[in-house]
Amino acid sequence: MLQANPDWKTTAHREFRNDEFWREIPAWKDVTREEFGDNWWQARASVCNLKQVKETLADRVSDELIADIEKGLSLAPMNIRITPYVFALIDWDNPEDDPLRMQFLPLASQMLDDHPFYLADSLSEDEDAPVNMLTHRYPDKVLFLPLTTCPVYCSYCTRSRIIGGSTDTVEKDTYGANIARWEPAFAYMRANPQIEDVVISGGDAFNLTAKQIRHIGETLLDIPHIRRIRYATKGVAIMPMKITHDEKWMDSLLAVHKKGHALGKQVVIHTHFSSPKEITQWTKDAMDRLFSENVLVRNQAVLQQGVNNSEAVMIQMARKLAFLNIQSYYVYIHDMVPGCEHLRTTVAEGVEIEKRLRGTTAGFNIPTFVCDAPGGGGKRHVASYEYYDKENGISVWRAPNVKPGELFLYFDPIHKLSAEAQKRWADESQRIEMVKAAVNRVNPDLGSDERKKLAQRLSIPLA
Repeated sequence: MLQANPDWKTTAHREFRNDEFWREIPAWKDVTREEFGDNWWQARASVCNLKQVKETLADRVSDELIADIEKGLSLAPMNIRITPYVFALIDWDNPEDDPLRMQFLPLASQMLDDHPFYLADSLSEDEDAPVNMLTHRYPDKVLFLPLTTCPVYCSYCTRSRIIGGSTDTVEKDTYGANIARWEPAFAYMRANPQIEDVVISGGDAFNLTAKQIRHIGETLLDIPHIRRIRYATKGVAIMPMKITHDEKWMDSLLAVHKKGHALGKQVVIHTHFSSPKEITQWTKDAMDRLFSENVLVRNQAVLQQGVNNSEAVMIQMARKLAFLNIQSYYVYIHDMVPGCEHLRTTVAEGVEIEKRLRGTTAGFNIPTFVCDAPGGGGKRHVASYEYYDKENGISVWRAPNVKPGELFLYFDPIHKLSAEAQKRWADESQRIEMVKAAVNRVNPDLGSDERKKLAQRLSIPLA
């Protein structure tokens, strides 16, 4: 059980780090504030491989840590790309426990075997794609993926099957931004008048050029039935300097925003802070500019072990974001993708943390905790499961207006279960019986087609 923490009843959320923290990194000890604040320098100096990790840190860390990182990279489904801003915010005196290091730089000593029912495409985005680069699950909303590159690569990425380049463990079909290849997606959106909402993700919208930002935005706004556009980017969290210094890119974004406003349509940014440690004066400067231009920013976080799965951290982050005029939108229970078992939490943790957030600040600043139901059930409120076997870590969900008649299962990380439950999970026959029992508890008369779909998704017999 989480313990109550009164520390949030202070004004600490109004304080923003503004020292020259990057000078503690050997490779950047002589970098000026002006240079560090240049987004092009941030991109050029990003740390993208083990050699650069070693060269950047020099003698700042032990050989044992470097070896742990090297082995971790050989096991991870993502390559690394970390901006100097993020890399320098890591506590290199205690990197093992640092919430930023955990998100972007894997250690083999912390990694665990994948859950038996992990899915490379946990959310069935490919299955629900009517054309390339487009997922259409909710009737009035589509997800547009115009590229598969990002300014940073997150270890917990739900799209590790296509993002972050091929690794020792995953061969990927990645692609860059190409205007000519987007036309089938635009044609599909034009031909389906029920679509009102488009999320532009990938990859990351920060990696779109100014021309591409404008082309996508204006093309979508010219479709009469599209009312809402969301540019999804972690950039505000990991390279805020682009907002304050890349005038060409910002001019394009603001031009799309202005056109949308004139048409009575919404153009917003969805960003991704998962730790208050990511928020500094650089963040505030970026948000001051966006707010002055009337650009709405919402935040989506992922609940991660050791990063933010505590009452105190989540409250501090929600209040800090609110102070910056960033609306907390979602906190996701970690998707069941490979290479992330050490970062996942239980559904019960999500329920308890959200419960404790209520009453600490205004309701519109409290994020909704959701489980994005594996198999394409969509986002379900974390406490809206049909059945939850906490002992064995099996939750069962319905999505009646997304995929009627189907059931969706999420599984807590096995290492967080009791010793007895872990033994049951180690036995394949008991594992299957536990799943059958959970399904039958919700719907013993589940249709044969729905039962077959679920069995195929989990690769087990459910008859």
